[in-house]
Amino acid sequence: MRRGLPELVIGVLLLVLLSSYVLVTRRAVFDLQSEARSSSQMYARIFRATSDTSEDASKLALLDLTTSISAQGIPLVVTDTKGTPIFNANVPADIAADSAKLRVYARELDLENRPVIDSLTGQIHFGNTALVKWLRIIPIVQAASALVLLFAAVYIVRTRGNAERERVWAGMARESAHQLGTPLSSLSGWIEIIEERGTDGPTQAVVDNMRADMLRLDRVAHRFERIGREPRRDDVDVSALVERLGTYFRARVPKLKHAVTIDIRPPDEPVLIKGDAVLLEWALEVLVKNAVDALAGRGGRIELLTAARAEGGARVSVSDDGPGISRELRGRIFEPGFSTKTSGWGIGLSLARRIVSENHGGTLRLIPSDRGASFEIILP
Repeated sequence: MRRGLPELVIGVLLLVLLSSYVLVTRRAVFDLQSEARSSSQMYARIFRATSDTSEDASKLALLDLTTSISAQGIPLVVTDTKGTPIFNANVPADIAADSAKLRVYARELDLENRPVIDSLTGQIHFGNTALVKWLRIIPIVQAASALVLLFAAVYIVRTRGNAERERVWAGMARESAHQLGTPLSSLSGWIEIIEERGTDGPTQAVVDNMRADMLRLDRVAHRFERIGREPRRDDVDVSALVERLGTYFRARVPKLKHAVTIDIRPPDEPVLIKGDAVLLEWALEVLVKNAVDALAGRGGRIELLTAARAEGGARVSVSDDGPGISRELRGRIFEPGFSTKTSGWGIGLSLARRIVSENHGGTLRLIPSDRGASFEIILP
């Protein structure tokens, strides 16, 4: 989210909420004042009728009372002692013209308010005015809106705090990558000096491994530089990347006691995708390193398989024949901070999944296997 945009949205919603509260309150005050004025006029007419001795005074007072009730908008149905409607006010025209519908409507009004029972007249069924209905609904809507705003504010505060922490970590990671540049350049110079002085076969092999490790450190430094930046969309040959990674680990796993064999099964043709080769190598290295650790002290076999998908993209699997992952732990292995190793940090698999899913739109999952552990990466 852009900086300041969440606060702007919350501010607008809060303004709308407060404006609706003010408008509803003013409307309620206006309607209550109108009802008070109508009630006062009704009382005045009744008192005038009591002091008027003319023959039609009571009829006129009753007419004024009926008119006042209609003006207040109160839906009303009067039924006699047998339940037959004898008077109604503020009732829809199609209902007012049908006695059967009036009976049903009277029962609906009773759900809103208990009817008034008169021993002479019968029952007076009345409902609520529009003001009362709005006063029942608006507080609920406003409370729900306020609750949504509260949750949104808490979410934004937490998200902003997480974003700040991520920016700090990203800055530290890039600074670490920058600091690694100096010793790497120095190591490269020392290796060149050794090669210029001449090396025999065994020494040259050591120098070659030193250069490979130095290049490895250089790629690790580049990984830290990628943290916090926009993902790249370069052409990546997944099969070549997997083969290079497997070859690197193949030279560094035990070969005598508890030997570990790394079997690389590349496809017949290159498998190209759009992505970030540095980050993808990082994710694959996590899987291969976990497989190597699983075989430590017992030996075994690791298989790296790369294949092109019919619908486009690539499928990469990293399998080992080690002890595997128990069924109870399979649902937690991708949780940050969770590790099955006593010395592990528990961020490798969660990082690998994040690289695959967020940076490349793919999936990383643990697939069922008869023995050991098998992870599958699907890249679009």
